[in-house]
Amino acid sequence: MVEIISLLGLGVFSGFIAGLLGVGGGLIIVPALLYLLAGQVEQSILMHTAVGTALTTIVFTSLSSVRAHHQHGAIHWQYFRKLTPMILLGAFSGAMLTKMMSFDFLRLFLAGFEITVAAILYFGLSSSTHLDNLSRWVWLLVGYLIGLVSAIVGIGGGTMTTPFLTYNKVDIKNAIATSAAVGLPIAIAGAFGFIVAGWHLKNTSGLGFIDTRALLSIVAMSVIFAPLGAKVSHQVDGKKLKKFFALFLATLGILVLSF
Repeated sequence: MVEIISLLGLGVFSGFIAGLLGVGGGLIIVPALLYLLAGQVEQSILMHTAVGTALTTIVFTSLSSVRAHHQHGAIHWQYFRKLTPMILLGAFSGAMLTKMMSFDFLRLFLAGFEITVAAILYFGLSSSTHLDNLSRWVWLLVGYLIGLVSAIVGIGGGTMTTPFLTYNKVDIKNAIATSAAVGLPIAIAGAFGFIVAGWHLKNTSGLGFIDTRALLSIVAMSVIFAPLGAKVSHQVDGKKLKKFFALFLATLGILVLSF
């Protein structure tokens, strides 16, 4: 019962943050599942299960979050269309690649990634080039890398998409909304990849690397609280939101390092 309550609470918090920051919630869910599933899932596949389960929850959370952001007219769908094709390929291939990665490699990769992105956001690094002036090959490369890295660390892509958009002069609130939309194809392709990659496993509590009990508990609450987070994101100061996002990522990175 304590575990179920913890998973439901995780769904509440991750759903709200997903809507607020456009991150999909995986950055919260993966570290939390490392602790909640420890002892129940074999150590060698613990990180894989946490990542696969997190990505699958994002499928449902993103649908709820995107609907709320779209109602505010905040999503730049033209950028979504440019990124999505290669994101799908990158996310599926990233999920398949995790089969060859150890628990410690995935853990350190996630922590380093979170801390690096936090620094970029906090110090406000930006480009002198606007998104509309970027060449087609840049969009293809960025889309693939967002999908690849997002699937490896179990995120909806907001941690990469939001900095990429803000770096290229997109307002933080529009960047968050567009990132929430980008998270949906990442989550779908990544979840499918983790099912396929872990299909050989036996005696698991789900499909492949996905823990269905954790999935259902988290989704039950996250889809309710994601729209609330999206609503709040359009009511707060953009600069403060950006700083909070950066500090939030850095804290999570440190927690993962200490696991």
